[in-house]
Amino acid sequence: QVTLVESGGGFVQPGGSLRLSCAASGTISSINTMAWYRQPPGKQREFVATIGNGGTTAYAEAVRGRFTISRDNAKKTANLQMNSLKPEDTAVYYCHFYINRGGFQMDYWGQGTQVTVSS
Repeated sequence: QVTLVESGGGFVQPGGSLRLSCAASGTISSINTMAWYRQPPGKQREFVATIGNGGTTAYAEAVRGRFTISRDNAKKTANLQMNSLKPEDTAVYYCHFYINRGGFQMDYWGQGTQVTVSS
């Protein structure tokens, strides 16, 4: 069994910063792509950022230059540093990993963490 646990969400004023983390646990051979998605209130889930196992990153246009994704393979963790936060960044943030287990790749989602940006 594999579990992804997110942490770091909360309430912040516009212009502030938050750092999200997502840690994987369970029987894991290796982790390929790690990504963050978000679901704003009343909207569909959308892509935020991704990082490959070689460190290549990609970002949604709405967050590029403000958010930074990183990974720690030894700790099986992905991080999302969010700076210059805006009210439109308010959403539930989910991590998503592609994980190798016993020769098979499967994808997993975290439970989500709430980020609220408001004055």
